[in-house]
Amino acid sequence: MLYWLYQITSINILQYLTVRAGVAFFLSFILALFIMPKFIKWAKKKNANQPIYALAPKSHQKKSNTPTMGGLVFIFSTIFATVVSVKLDNIFALGGILTILLFGLIGIKDDLAKIVGSDNQSGLSKKAKILLQTISALIVATIIYYSSNLSSELYLPFIKYPIMDMKIFAIGFWILVMISASNAVNLTDGLDGLATVPSIFSMLTLSIFVYIGGHAILSSYLFLPKVSGSGEVVIIAAALIGSLTAFLWYNCYPAELFMGDSGSLSIGAFIAYMAIISKNEFLLILIGFVFVLETVSVILQVGSFKTRKKRIFHMAPIHHHFEIKGWAENKIIVRFWILALMSNLLALMEIKLR
Repeated sequence: MLYWLYQITSINILQYLTVRAGVAFFLSFILALFIMPKFIKWAKKKNANQPIYALAPKSHQKKSNTPTMGGLVFIFSTIFATVVSVKLDNIFALGGILTILLFGLIGIKDDLAKIVGSDNQSGLSKKAKILLQTISALIVATIIYYSSNLSSELYLPFIKYPIMDMKIFAIGFWILVMISASNAVNLTDGLDGLATVPSIFSMLTLSIFVYIGGHAILSSYLFLPKVSGSGEVVIIAAALIGSLTAFLWYNCYPAELFMGDSGSLSIGAFIAYMAIISKNEFLLILIGFVFVLETVSVILQVGSFKTRKKRIFHMAPIHHHFEIKGWAENKIIVRFWILALMSNLLALMEIKLR
């Protein structure tokens, strides 16, 4: 809408991606900050509370009356701010919007099932969730493969040139990346604000890569893959960061609202989408280090128990392990934020160390 306004009024400032990203950030932030308390009040009235897993640490049981599905608010704020600010004829922008919506709908369905069943385990089955995620990722991956100028080449961190061309197999690889990242953020969303800040850090880092990749001169100078038109996705990221910042106002310890699967699944999928269009699928391991750490802890725990009948951690994901060891919840959260910040700063070094 802003770009369309520029075309009919010739107000030059509205054509700049950075200006429109700034507008998207503040518009999304203000909108989410305005809606959030009203949503919390409504959710409490409707008993839309987060069912707590029976085996979770005892400190979590007192959170049983905390409203959930905060993801609805920041998804709405993000989409609204994006529509106002982005070029809606840009295929990468449309792919980003579609990613957030499709994975958000999966999360909403899962959240509603848990609320209605009053049980953390009464949501979508693992098979059903994976199937829906696969279908959603397939739709997005197919669109960007056939309808955009995104190459199917595979890049490794700190290497200037692609190591191979995946061709049609790129679709399968991108589906795997999106499902993995979506579930990784979902696993991390277990403490107040734990997933929110690392998600913001990840999108900030990837926004830099996406912006450079969409800039002909910068991408050539820095030997980063050039993806013409991809820069518009920075606007979506700015809008999502803005709404997540507003959400953090209410989600920081002690949380007044949880994001639910509606939020975590859509965030993870969009982070993966940004990694895909910037050709940083493998660097995402470092960018999302906290998410990877949480996921690996679950894999190791399950694998160890199935093969040796022994647990590696007191409880998985690993943030629960530290809770049981006696760490205060806010200390765990802040320390994981620090890890996320450090890993993203290291990832940004890849821009020059190629």
